[in-house]
Amino acid sequence: MNYADYYDCDICNGKSTGMSLFVSGCHLHCKGCFNPETWDFNYGKEWTKSVKDNFINLAGRDYIKRISFLGGSPLCDENVTDVALIIQELKYNYPDKQIWVYTGYKWEDVNGELTPNKMANDYRHEILSYIDVLVDGPFEYDKKDLTLAFRGSTNQRIIDVKQTLKSGEVVLYKDED
Repeated sequence: MNYADYYDCDICNGKSTGMSLFVSGCHLHCKGCFNPETWDFNYGKEWTKSVKDNFINLAGRDYIKRISFLGGSPLCDENVTDVALIIQELKYNYPDKQIWVYTGYKWEDVNGELTPNKMANDYRHEILSYIDVLVDGPFEYDKKDLTLAFRGSTNQRIIDVKQTLKSGEVVLYKDED
């Protein structure tokens, strides 16, 4: 997997002070995407063990409350295995940190069989079992709204994953603070 960048201190891509990892590669190519350079799977730098170890270590700082995965597309077949392993290690080491994932795919597809690749679907399901928030849906230029928190267009949802898995119906995230 390649990554475009990561922010080791970020207040924009989720609630609270956090970190954000922008993976490379996306098949959706949404019109008006704020990060079109990340569509290319070869863009950026290689995600190596030393980069991962540094990222995991930085996530342990007390003031980091959230880690977000964006892109590109963290849940596409080409990235989902590496992303699942990173999230698994983060949750093992820091169970109280919130994990947010941004995807152009809809919840219903991610929670189902998004592609014919069974292994990728299994990793997506594993990711859902670990994360707290999923921001779903493609960016739709005609629904762009700069006043929205944590998303770019009105069709995108901020989903409370734990409550959604528990209830079997999509439950939107509510910021209690």
